[in-house]
Amino acid sequence: MPGLLLRNGRLWRTGAADVLVRDGVLVEIGRGLDPGDAEVLDLGGRLVLPGLVEAHCHLDKTLFGGPWRPHSAGPALADRIADERVRRAELGLPDPAHVTALLETMAVAGTTHVRTHTDVCTGTGLTGVEVVRDVAARLAGRITVEQVAFPQSGILTDPGTAGLLERAIGLGVTAVGGIDPAGLDRDPVRHLDVVFGLAARHGVRIDLHLHDPGSLGVFELELIIERTRATGLAGRVTVSHAYALAQADAATQDRLAAGLADAGITITTAAIFDFPVPPLKRLREAGVTVACGHDDIRDLWSPFGSGDLLERAMHLAYRSTFRRDEDIELALEAVTFGGARTLGLDGYGLVEGTSADLVVVDAETPAHAVVTRPPRDLVLKAGRVVHRGTVLRGRGSSRPRPPGTAAP
Repeated sequence: MPGLLLRNGRLWRTGAADVLVRDGVLVEIGRGLDPGDAEVLDLGGRLVLPGLVEAHCHLDKTLFGGPWRPHSAGPALADRIADERVRRAELGLPDPAHVTALLETMAVAGTTHVRTHTDVCTGTGLTGVEVVRDVAARLAGRITVEQVAFPQSGILTDPGTAGLLERAIGLGVTAVGGIDPAGLDRDPVRHLDVVFGLAARHGVRIDLHLHDPGSLGVFELELIIERTRATGLAGRVTVSHAYALAQADAATQDRLAAGLADAGITITTAAIFDFPVPPLKRLREAGVTVACGHDDIRDLWSPFGSGDLLERAMHLAYRSTFRRDEDIELALEAVTFGGARTLGLDGYGLVEGTSADLVVVDAETPAHAVVTRPPRDLVLKAGRVVHRGTVLRGRGSSRPRPPGTAAP
């Protein structure tokens, strides 16, 4: 079957090379590769990155692609929850057209995988799960979507939600969420009993929103580390936001980082507004996987967000006060390899045998790509061209033509 040869690329962490893609896989990487019957595309020395991985967003809430809606909620977390509860029906959320518009924008910007937190509560039921599932099915082949069943209004404070979370898993949701086990649900042990119990029974992953600050948040992180060890769910648990980790003193950060690494727990951040950003460099040095996502994109929680993960990585690097290239690359790692480890993606990367999920940009270095967020010149999803910029021209097959055959 004809494939695609990407000639004269510069692979992140590998260097100058050609890449041969067949049947959705990187089958060969090297210099001067024979394309056979493959189409040849000369990258002109452009930088090749693996597909970007959005590790935390809320597709079911988005107003992307619709008319401008002025923000109407108060400043507190409870204000935003209440405002959304009132206005969702008014605005027809979740709206398949908005979800589609955002996913299409993400795909063109180089995102190949998305983890979205879909509200599951007694007020909305499983509508969001069904809408996102159906839109994702229509866009299969361009972008892959994983849903987290997210109890936005709490589990214990919204009786009936635990049952809905379990039903969501039956609809194909691959992770179960939680939110502020102490601050919102007022009973961290029972809250974690529900979340970890569902994950253990159904073999799904866990992704907990933890906004609780200070010593309370540190206490909850300790509970999550203990519970992950006790249940044997290493590598399957994520804590999103983790503001308390950013607020803790250096000694506490080191202790928690060691515990998170030992338990195989991922930290996911969005680096939004002035909310605390977990210490990315300290966590990576300790061996903790760190991922990144947008959180809210053009919805009732925030009017901001573009769907461009290179832009999100830039915000993470900026908020982390990174200036050196090697530090800025940590932010790029969070929206690529870190996200892939968080979602448990097999066959991800830039080595032979991995899925041909690639993003090509005109940048001198990976750090330069983060800082300048250049246009995406080429995006492949499992070898399929999702987006090709006008600057790249295919050169067709280089197989010799039979005598007397006209050139195309």
